[in-house]
Amino acid sequence: MSSDRDLVLQLQRGNLDALGELYDRYHQKVYCTALAVTGDDSAAADLLQDVFIRVYRFARRIDPDRPLEPWLYRVTTNLTYTWLKRRKRWLLQPIEEMAEWLTSSKKNSPAYRLERDEQWKEIHQAVATLPLRHRVVVVLHYFNDLSLQEISEILDIPVGTVKSRLHYGRRALKMQLEATDGASLWEVQYEFT
Repeated sequence: MSSDRDLVLQLQRGNLDALGELYDRYHQKVYCTALAVTGDDSAAADLLQDVFIRVYRFARRIDPDRPLEPWLYRVTTNLTYTWLKRRKRWLLQPIEEMAEWLTSSKKNSPAYRLERDEQWKEIHQAVATLPLRHRVVVVLHYFNDLSLQEISEILDIPVGTVKSRLHYGRRALKMQLEATDGASLWEVQYEFT
């Protein structure tokens, strides 16, 4: 398996197979990030395509010695901001595919999956109510397991700002989930009491 660095260097030399390998490696993370922020599966699919078009178009500007994943998250969040701004839309109804993706690696019993899907819908609906600046930080931290430093670099904001947005986002989510009896999943899943 080639490293991201090798694939970026190959892409910079015009090798489209390298782009395909990068797509295979990162498309699910990019799609789920766009989906979690926009709440629109069609928009997430379009944004996924736009991100990898940018990878191709700007391949020569990508520093192969730096990690590619944070750059992809930055491009994804910037494109979602633009998408939301153009359409003046906030996160919509919960998306079945997101719940399916998040639970696909879990137990496969129908009862378990149904219960988990319902819980993820509650969390997704609660995330949808957050202001965009809090929503993006929550999605990057909890859905993509990025550190505060990584989020700071991706969004080009100070770590203190990331901490603040995460704090207020978590507090709002906890209040909302307690109101709908969904807090137990959040607390167990994210150790957030």
